[in-house]
Amino acid sequence: MYALVSERVVLDTVRPAAVWVDRGQIAQITDRFGIPSSVVTVDCGDAVVMAGLVDSHVHINDPGRSDWEGFASATAAAAAGGVTTLVDMPLNSLPPTTTIQGWAAKRAAAEGRIAVDVGLWGGVIPGNRDALPALAQAGVCGFKAFLIDSGVPEFPPVSLADLSDIGLQQLGLPLLLHAELAEPMAQAQELFASLDGDDRRRYPTYLASRPPQAEVAAVTAAVEFSRATGIRVHILHLSAADALGVLRNARAEGLAVTAETCPHYLLLAGEDVPDQATEFKCTPPIRERPNQDRLWEGLHDGTLGMVVSDHSPSPPQMKAGGDFGKAWGGISSLQLRLPLMWTAARQRGLELPQLSRLLSAGPADLAGLGRKGELSVGADADLVVWEPETLVLVDPTRLAHRHPISPYTGRELYGAVRTTYLRGMKVYDNGRLLLADRGRLLRR
Repeated sequence: MYALVSERVVLDTVRPAAVWVDRGQIAQITDRFGIPSSVVTVDCGDAVVMAGLVDSHVHINDPGRSDWEGFASATAAAAAGGVTTLVDMPLNSLPPTTTIQGWAAKRAAAEGRIAVDVGLWGGVIPGNRDALPALAQAGVCGFKAFLIDSGVPEFPPVSLADLSDIGLQQLGLPLLLHAELAEPMAQAQELFASLDGDDRRRYPTYLASRPPQAEVAAVTAAVEFSRATGIRVHILHLSAADALGVLRNARAEGLAVTAETCPHYLLLAGEDVPDQATEFKCTPPIRERPNQDRLWEGLHDGTLGMVVSDHSPSPPQMKAGGDFGKAWGGISSLQLRLPLMWTAARQRGLELPQLSRLLSAGPADLAGLGRKGELSVGADADLVVWEPETLVLVDPTRLAHRHPISPYTGRELYGAVRTTYLRGMKVYDNGRLLLADRGRLLRR
């Protein structure tokens, strides 16, 4: 047993406290005085002690596309960023996690190579209805589906009509949706495809090719689907603030509909994306600054319940060339989520307890990981110790992500991760990964 002591422990408020750790769990939380001399004390001074981050939207791509990312590199980056649990998306690995065989391949690829705890999402594609009960029994955290082309042929889209007839109600797991519909963007996509190379290198033309109406229509349909079926529906990576009204109404009605957004939608603005800067490309796209301001309103009022990375890496050649039509759509930020969000939050009036709910408790709840994401007695002793006043310069070559590509290159961010504890074990400390294989594969 030992006790971490700090002047700033993030509970329902930020206050001085001692977090007692015993056999990998939080045994008690007390004031910082009166700890017996027989108990080892780790004095963190005025560094913040917070629940380890949970990232429920990570594309590790292993096995099959481990040259894009891999379990070892992704979980090392997670530990360096204060992330103690992540949940891997069912695509872009080969095979995808759409069958029990795909699930087994994923677990085999992760075994002995993960520095933090890892859960798995299952996937819904046309024709895999019969595989879903076995995946649920195996412990996947829920199921993801695309309502539009996913970008990889082995994970084709489905329709909501298809989803209403595959027995998800009986499985009792959340349905995660990439919520864009093709029809509202068909004309814009045709126009973008007809442009020559110079026009396709301009960010405004790419942004216009994925209008917010495609998200609004998909979210509206998803809310109706949840109302009709009772299935919990979770909207992934919301970028279009125009959909917030639909989500607020669903919340007021008591429907089982939740939503997330990502740091890139909250810190980056479409007006600032340079021509040919395809490191900024993601889907849905980064929109304009007024849209960003409204997303922050959605965080403040609880309409958006979590902020996740949507870490979606690829080899450099897939992001190169400056053509927004050809470049892979994904941003790597697994290691940076805490300093990104704290840098913005301190300007937007978001306090540390609310930030912790967005980065830890909210994603843990979605994934059904009840012992993760909060500082409470009986929870796993997953902790991050960090310095909120310390500036960190983003140098992609110093990140643990497999590829040094980032739209945040050269930015100074507030919030330096000092130490990460996984179930009471120190796995990362002051720039060094200490334990690369102590993570566990989790079941919901």
